[in-house]
Amino acid sequence: MNPPSPSGRASAERPSDEVVVRATGLTKVFKDFWGRPKARAVDNVDFEIRRGEVFGLLGPNGSGKSTTIKLLLGLLYPTKGHITVFGQSPRDVATKARIGYLPEESYLYRFLNPAETLDFFGSLFQIDSAERRRRAEQLIEMVGLNQARSRTVGEFSKGMQRRIGIAQALINDPDLVILDEPTAGLDPLGCREVKDLILALAQRGKTVILSSHLLSDVEDVCDRAVIYYGGRIQAQGPLHELLAKPDSVRITAPVLSRETTEKVLNLIRAEVGDTVRLENPTQNLESYFLGVVEAARRQAETSGATSGNRVAEYLRGAGDPGAQAGSYQAESVLERLSRPTESAAPIVSEVAAPAQPSTEAVLESLVRQETPAAPAPAYQVSTSSPSPAQPAKTAAPEPAKPVDLSKANDALSGLLGGGKGGKK
Repeated sequence: MNPPSPSGRASAERPSDEVVVRATGLTKVFKDFWGRPKARAVDNVDFEIRRGEVFGLLGPNGSGKSTTIKLLLGLLYPTKGHITVFGQSPRDVATKARIGYLPEESYLYRFLNPAETLDFFGSLFQIDSAERRRRAEQLIEMVGLNQARSRTVGEFSKGMQRRIGIAQALINDPDLVILDEPTAGLDPLGCREVKDLILALAQRGKTVILSSHLLSDVEDVCDRAVIYYGGRIQAQGPLHELLAKPDSVRITAPVLSRETTEKVLNLIRAEVGDTVRLENPTQNLESYFLGVVEAARRQAETSGATSGNRVAEYLRGAGDPGAQAGSYQAESVLERLSRPTESAAPIVSEVAAPAQPSTEAVLESLVRQETPAAPAPAYQVSTSSPSPAQPAKTAAPEPAKPVDLSKANDALSGLLGGGKGGKK
């Protein structure tokens, strides 16, 4: 069984082969007043980003991520090498009009309210006034700032400024969205909705570049990633390949009796020794937190930013027959949490051990004898494995993870959500 994509998208919904961003030998050297080399921020970097792809830029502080983004935006010129966006120079005005950018720090006019802020940024793209107002209304609702529409941006908290910052990055319905730390200052519910929005944009055929120090966000939504250090790319590729541990397998089954468990463990130990772990899987903290907040939301309202709002209609591509993702719709996090499930997920036990194909058939037979009435195969072996940073964790059902995008419902609710606080 192939491991699932980190973003949760079906294999048939992969990015196209159309290259949106291409960097070849990209180098940027900063010089001092006398023209002497001071810092080599980006050093001979090569990568490509395709249409409909969520691409992660990772690395420690000062590794070259922000410099690469500025080169992509045409704010800096390469010292050597080439970079193109939509086949053109990043300095091309028509190319810039197809880009939406959320900087790491929100630089907004503090005396404007949300509607005025979006109207200003929309005018920079020469969007007519009626369309600017329509989009602004949809975006304000989407980011959960309806109750704060009369307040100036200077009064906003960092999280609320982040919300309006994301809205301004989408006012021009961009084909390339560059997000630098988009979840900074947002609570877990808002982070979850930002990640759902990113998946919705990618499903619609837009390209998203995500730079974040929150590696769980990157793992949840990105198809591919590059890891910078010292201005150079140290690793790059699809996340499921970078994170896979091919020297071990995971065996998952419904809870077993003590006798069957001992038989399985003894069989594996006879093959590989005592390097076997037996543990009960748990849900992650994000899933638990979202469940608690949803239960509280049903009983009381909040005076903060609201959640469960729908993605702006123009971002969903409604009425655009040429957009493949125009028909894409999905649920908000809170809608998914409150939806009754058909059956409760079984409690499972897990045994992780080095791969030994010769024992698999015997193990499967033992488990099937223990669970003969299961409607579906109760035994599964997968090459997917825990992240190297968490080798002892197990994969448990996570209701708050992004939904299967091919089966998503009416519309993806709120990008951010106040109740939620507002990236598999």
